Amino acid sequence: MPRPWKPTPTLHATFALHGAAALGVALAPAIWPWALGALAGNHALLTAAGLLPRSTLLGPNLTRLPGGAGAARQIALTIDDGPDPEVTPRVLDLLDAAGVQASFFCIGWRVRENPALCREIVARGHRVENHGDSHSKTFSLFGPGRLRRDIAAAQATIADACGQAPRFFRATAGLRNPFLEPVLAGLDLHLAAWTRRPYDTRCADAATVHARLTRNLAGGDILLLHDGHAARTGDGQAVILAVLPSLLATLNDLQLHPVTLDAACP
Repeated sequence: MPRPWKPTPTLHATFALHGAAALGVALAPAIWPWALGALAGNHALLTAAGLLPRSTLLGPNLTRLPGGAGAARQIALTIDDGPDPEVTPRVLDLLDAAGVQASFFCIGWRVRENPALCREIVARGHRVENHGDSHSKTFSLFGPGRLRRDIAAAQATIADACGQAPRFFRATAGLRNPFLEPVLAGLDLHLAAWTRRPYDTRCADAATVHARLTRNLAGGDILLLHDGHAARTGDGQAVILAVLPSLLATLNDLQLHPVTLDAACP
């Protein structure tokens, strides 16, 4: 079932500005350069908001777990861009060995190529969430119709493969536009970003990735890693495989408990 879409104050202001500009130009045509400038500035603000993955100017955006989860010293491991038939099974083994659960944001076309692996993720106690069907680099430029088709295709693919529908969506690189939140509301999905991002698709140094994830780490944090498109260390392995053992050990030392986004957000 869809959930209600509630425009943010930023979008309410945008609607009001467009109405005021149209009325102003109708009543006083000479002010059109000022009206055009105001609209250009507004669109620049909306574009900037879409380029900031943790921004809430365009709609709700989960960047930390709810307060109760933080008080319980829970954190969320979120793993993007899979499932990868080479890397994901080894990630699952490392998580199993530590007895922790994670949320895997999977790409629709990759799920269609690896449905059994997607089912294995769920069978081991983790959650599979929606990372779009195409993982297009131009995702933030999609119009509302294309956004809906892309996200709905991944939603149907994951639900069919795993037997459970995702609750959360993450955009490619976290980049989006004002059309996304109404589409997510219509599909009953919730946007999820992160608290800490190690840039592990570009950085192959496990120590650097570990430091970026654990500096000032606290309950309620959402950590981002990649099993797909991961940078490769000098010996050719995905950096997530090099960093996970030390990261999980650090979480244990700090008495932080990894949970899925679904478990932390009733």
